[in-house]
Amino acid sequence: MTAQTERWPPGPIRFVLVGIAAAGVHYVVALGLNGALGVPPSWANPLAFATAFPVSYVGHRAFSFAGSLRPHAQALRRFFVVALGSFLGNQALLLALLHTLAWPFWLVLGITLVTVAVATYAFSRYWAFR
Repeated sequence: MTAQTERWPPGPIRFVLVGIAAAGVHYVVALGLNGALGVPPSWANPLAFATAFPVSYVGHRAFSFAGSLRPHAQALRRFFVVALGSFLGNQALLLALLHTLAWPFWLVLGITLVTVAVATYAFSRYWAFR
């Protein structure tokens, strides 16, 4: 790779940076809805996902996978499928952990977001934006 084509930071680091931003939005919105407004975790989590989705898509499209040749409309549909699948896994894991463990919502949500992020990267990298 030449100096002209080399990009810094590399794709995986870019993905992590965008993921941290989107997960941060998700986390803060979910905890805010739950703590300040009393919205149950089962509703706060999907509302937070919907709020963070645009941050995730725009960040990944413009930064993580900026070199993608996939048309925007197709990438958006594919990324939505990946994100929705990841969210469904997130919601199932979150509710299962909340139901079986006596851990606080903030801790379970953090564990869930980190756990699901790995699968989201793989599907985004090798399917949605490829």
